[in-house]
Amino acid sequence: MQVFVVPLLSTSLVAQVFHDIAPPVNYSLTPTWLIYAGCALVLAAIGLAIWYFRHRQPPPAPPKLPRQLALDALEKMSSEVDQIRPYEFSIKVSDVLRRYVTDQYGLPVTRQTSVEFLERLARNPQFSGDEKALLQDFLDRCDLIKFARYDATPVDSRSLLEEAVRFVKGAELAAVA
Repeated sequence: MQVFVVPLLSTSLVAQVFHDIAPPVNYSLTPTWLIYAGCALVLAAIGLAIWYFRHRQPPPAPPKLPRQLALDALEKMSSEVDQIRPYEFSIKVSDVLRRYVTDQYGLPVTRQTSVEFLERLARNPQFSGDEKALLQDFLDRCDLIKFARYDATPVDSRSLLEEAVRFVKGAELAAVA
């Protein structure tokens, strides 16, 4: 059996051949803690911006004009013509029209009789002769149904509804022209 002898290098010789690893050199002029703090602030700002845009309230819708409110109410009532008794329907459609005139023209006519209402309109230059005549016919028919207990039918209710819509839209067409 043969034994090989490997000469071992001395420690001093190894120290001369292999150099120790140098520590990392810091080339940044900004301290590390400042970089981490800046990153944290940027991330917080991004998170705050995302939260703000997700939770902000949409701008409120502009309020509807009295004309549009009246037309919407009359449109809703058009589907109820056959279900509501003509007496009750005449009260509802009259209330919508009186509220429209009060809100649109500033005339407090919701608590007046039809005669007082028409007298007030006769003195008001905002209404044309056609509008006054249409309104007088409408109020006369409503009074006939409400107070004289005229035996009205759904056809009469539709007629009242059409006159109310014409009055409201007639004022709309006059405002556009």
